[in-house]
Amino acid sequence: MLLFALPVHERLAAALGDLARVERGHASVGRFANQELHVEVDTAPAGQDCLVLGAVAPPDAQLLATLLLCHTLSKEGARRVTALLPYLGYARHDRDEPGRSRATAWLGELLRASTAGDVVALDVHSPLVHALFPIPVRSLSPARLFADALATLGPEESTIVAPDEGARARCEATRRAAGVARPLARLAKARTAEGVRHSTLQGTIGRRVVLVDDILDTGGTLVSACEALRGAGAEEIVVMVTHGLFTGSRWERLWSLGVTRIYCTDSAPLPEGLASARIVVLPVAPLLAAHLRETTGGGGG
Repeated sequence: MLLFALPVHERLAAALGDLARVERGHASVGRFANQELHVEVDTAPAGQDCLVLGAVAPPDAQLLATLLLCHTLSKEGARRVTALLPYLGYARHDRDEPGRSRATAWLGELLRASTAGDVVALDVHSPLVHALFPIPVRSLSPARLFADALATLGPEESTIVAPDEGARARCEATRRAAGVARPLARLAKARTAEGVRHSTLQGTIGRRVVLVDDILDTGGTLVSACEALRGAGAEEIVVMVTHGLFTGSRWERLWSLGVTRIYCTDSAPLPEGLASARIVVLPVAPLLAAHLRETTGGGGG
């Protein structure tokens, strides 16, 4: 098995190669004078199973590079190509609405057309991906990563809260993995013309609340959730998200709403200079390596 990676994931690829004992393949992504992308594969993939550690967003150029690399490996004789996409972008574009694009389905078709045989991702946003993609998608749970982080905080003092119904399964998996005795609490969420609004809290909370979700993008959903939790009496809020995009500055309001720490994984490269004592990055390489060892009978080969 050979592991190829886009430059944006070079650090993750190095860690994954060591942990999973997977041989690294080498390829380069460049641009012609007219700015069109091209890919060159330097390690012969003929007859090999190949992993492409890629990205589809942001920015969108990562998507084209990932597709080109998958296609080039197949063109050069790879036996099978698996797209390893820690953050599966466009998974929120899953609704079929009149006059609007449905990019989740489109992405699946693009990956199949680029000869990817399957996809491995971390905590895919929508279960509809499995129905919309024409190739198999394996979504790995971050529950163990969150549980290990929660163990350093004192899980016995924490209440895990789901910001909406869609996050319930993710939060329950984290609660079980962390051994949190308190039952899960959940907020009711509604979308209005002004944005996301949280209202009713179902369940009871203690002094510390752990809010678990899959994505921190602009932070609108989490800001609204924290406002509701403060109103319900939460004194300390810890946020755990799988994919930390940190788009814009609205999410910074979390600090004024009782949030003391944000945990996220390195599924998407963190904006420069953002990691700090308050923003803790959880490496996904051990989780991905464990999956590869499980599916390849020990890695390598």
